[in-house]
Amino acid sequence: MKKPRLNFWQVWNMSFGFLGIQFGFALQNANVSRIFETLGANLSDIPILWIAAPTTGLLVQPVIGYMSDRTWNRLGRRRPYFLTGALLATAALVVMPNSPALWIAAGMLWVLDASINISMEPFRALVADLLPSEQRTTGFALQSFFIGTGAVVASALPYIFANWIGVSNTAPKGEIPRSVLLSFYAGAVAFITAVSWTVFRTKEYPPENVEEFNQHKKESEGGAALVKGILISLKEMPKTMIQLAVVQFFSWFALFAMWIYTTSAVTSHIYGTSDPTTPLFNEGADWVGVLFAAYNGFAAAASFLLPVIAKRTSRKTVHMISLFCGGLGLISFLVIHNPMMLLLSMVGVGLAWASILSMPYAILAGSLPPERTGVYMGIFNFFIVIPQILAAGILGFFMRTFLGGEAVYALVLGGASMIVGGALVLLVKDVDA
Repeated sequence: MKKPRLNFWQVWNMSFGFLGIQFGFALQNANVSRIFETLGANLSDIPILWIAAPTTGLLVQPVIGYMSDRTWNRLGRRRPYFLTGALLATAALVVMPNSPALWIAAGMLWVLDASINISMEPFRALVADLLPSEQRTTGFALQSFFIGTGAVVASALPYIFANWIGVSNTAPKGEIPRSVLLSFYAGAVAFITAVSWTVFRTKEYPPENVEEFNQHKKESEGGAALVKGILISLKEMPKTMIQLAVVQFFSWFALFAMWIYTTSAVTSHIYGTSDPTTPLFNEGADWVGVLFAAYNGFAAAASFLLPVIAKRTSRKTVHMISLFCGGLGLISFLVIHNPMMLLLSMVGVGLAWASILSMPYAILAGSLPPERTGVYMGIFNFFIVIPQILAAGILGFFMRTFLGGEAVYALVLGGASMIVGGALVLLVKDVDA
């Protein structure tokens, strides 16, 4: 079936749910290390505690992709999963900052990340489902815009509550500051509202042959069929997907290092403290929220620029340059000592983030068979979560053995990894260019 071009507002509506999803991710990325440290985690243990996030993605996304490829009901194909994940994530956002112990907070990270993944994975497939080839770059770029916009607000929420509204930003030992609690509650409301907007204002195309679809669905039901389907898809992966997988590995290793160590790097390297009960530590942790808001804001702005540049050059060129800029931004943390100057570092990180969220998917979509778009988008997540699992396993060892316990060197390592990923973009074949 030839897919009709959609108008701007139709593409807007189908992407709007990512605004809410990113509220969940941004609150998680900017505050979970802070919560773990507040509840007594050692710096070298934080990567292992974070392993929940990539592991749940590794397990959940391919399964949800496979299932959504074979779903058709009153809500459509992908939208039932948007709504289910949103309801679960909303509940997790309310519970997590109220965790009374470290092990409960770590467990809630598993629940939160699994729920976010249930909502997020089908959004990538929805763009490939509904948009013709010439609109896909725009579709994924608009998702990047909503991701950036949502993350700007969500990352800055503790700072806003503490400095603009006057909510308490410190708490007794072992307790989460009220500014963080209220931020998670606001994120819960934003998550369910934005995803519901997409669910109820987007129309999906039904299968061309419903009887054939239902027969295929019946034949592929059950756990054995699911595992077989995923394994077959892995064996038959398009060459472009394999090439992109290597780029993704180095890009997401860098991002994971940034997410788990920026709070520690800024509070110790810039603010000179590692005590989470002090006002200075919490001031630094709040500034990390502002920095995360900044890079996401730059990403939101860049998301409109990248498709224009890609049209005049290529998607590969845009992605390569963006990753180089992101890598240099992370490395610059080592030589900067003024917190305000770190905003310049975040310009490069934001450009890389905007490209990571759009260009690989725009390149990938053209190489995928339509009947397996969901499962391949889920499998593509392997190459996002595997480097994060590796980072969770080795960064703590690196911190103790080679980096002298200095978190800022983990950011330098991440920057170098991102630059390697940028160089490897040149080896990718964009079949839909």
